[in-house]
Amino acid sequence: MMQRWTLVLAMLASAAAADPAAVRVNSFPNAKALPLHAGMAQGFFARRDLALQLSFTENSTKQREGLAAGEFDIVHSAVDNAVAMVETAKKDVVIVTGGDSGMNEFFVQAYVRSFADLRGRKLVVDAPNTAYAIQAKKILLKHGLKDGTDYTVVPVGRGELRLKAMAENSDYAAAILNLPFTIQAEQLGMKSLGNTVDILGPYQANGAFALRAWVESNGPLLERYIAGYVESLRWVRRPENRAGCVTILAEKLKISRDVAERTYQLLVDPTRGFTPDAAFDMEGFRNMLALRAEIETGGRAAPPAEKYVDLSYYRRAMNALDK
Repeated sequence: MMQRWTLVLAMLASAAAADPAAVRVNSFPNAKALPLHAGMAQGFFARRDLALQLSFTENSTKQREGLAAGEFDIVHSAVDNAVAMVETAKKDVVIVTGGDSGMNEFFVQAYVRSFADLRGRKLVVDAPNTAYAIQAKKILLKHGLKDGTDYTVVPVGRGELRLKAMAENSDYAAAILNLPFTIQAEQLGMKSLGNTVDILGPYQANGAFALRAWVESNGPLLERYIAGYVESLRWVRRPENRAGCVTILAEKLKISRDVAERTYQLLVDPTRGFTPDAAFDMEGFRNMLALRAEIETGGRAAPPAEKYVDLSYYRRAMNALDK
């Protein structure tokens, strides 16, 4: 009898050890979530014994609050949000990968002929004090328009909601938009006044970040996750997988195949799309920190980039992936 129970317990322990580790990931429901969807569909995470639990946020404020509360383990978002969590919410957060430079454009209503026409108008943003809202404020400042004096900032949430607000109310004159919403805005007769990188220079936008305590307690798991994500991104960027990616975009974002086709082409554009292997752009990050310091802290010197970033997990994941 004792031997039988020993065998049963051993079998249960073996089964438990084989269970994949749950990783709770939160992102925005836009085109840049494509590698997450593709990685789950193609089994890149599962093959690393990871059970990805993917959720989406309404806005970056809720996302930051959710990460701080331990509702998710890893966030994919504009890394300016990680800086905001450290500096404003006093949460110890660390950035572990890059992702892209934003794929952002400054979109306006058809009646707007130039930035000067935005005087006295309303700018819709996600959250008013991070990332693309800061980009918008800087762009308008370059054209002589000051926040709170020359225009009004209206927080409405993620890109989908910013586009919806502009489509339903022409008083909402402008917003920073990314894919696929830039394409949909164009179809609605809105127009772009420029790509944010062209206007402001290099910018580290999307990346992955997490609470430092979780990272330090789950290093090997994080490295497996990063390796799975990079493998997913490589799959997405291969031309032979275009049709599969277009199908995923159309289904997950509820967009037409035509919009999905155009979105995919821009996602894999070598100069504007996904950064290969989700590499971190340190120059773009330092520019982001300088921009945040100028707009949000009254021009105080930007903290050192190393305060917020730990790429050691990324490097180990890449070493394992490329063996």
